[in-house]
Amino acid sequence: QVQLVESGGGLVQAGGSLRLSCGASGRTFSSYAMGWFRQAPGKEREFVAVNSRSGGSTYYADSVKGRFTISRDNAKNTVYLQMNSLKPEDTAVYYCAAAAPPFPIRYTRGDSYDYWGQGTRVTVSS
Repeated sequence: QVQLVESGGGLVQAGGSLRLSCGASGRTFSSYAMGWFRQAPGKEREFVAVNSRSGGSTYYADSVKGRFTISRDNAKNTVYLQMNSLKPEDTAVYYCAAAAPPFPIRYTRGDSYDYWGQGTRVTVSS
C-alpha cells in the first residue's frame, strides 16, 4: 500500500512558475513509475507527465512539453513537477499517481495507476 500526498499548489500569474511535490509512504517507492495527471473544471482528467522507476525516462503530454519537468528523488520518496511559463489553461487540480509492476504499462492512461493522491489545486490567472 502506498499513500501519496501532494503539495505546492496555489495561485500564480500567467508566465509564473510553481513546483509541485508528491511524497509517498512506504519503502518501495523506487518500484513505482510515478505520474502526474490534472483535471480542469468541467473536463476529464488528463495525463501530464510520467517518470520511470529510476527517473531515467520521462514522457510528457504535448500541452506541457518544454514547460514542465518531472523528476524524482527516490531517497526522499518524492516526485516533483516543476511548472514554468504557466498559462491560464494549466488551471486544474493536479494529482500524482503511482503505478506498480509489472511493466510496461500505458503511462498515459489513468487506469494504469494503482495509487492516487488527493490532489493539489493550481490556479493560473491571466
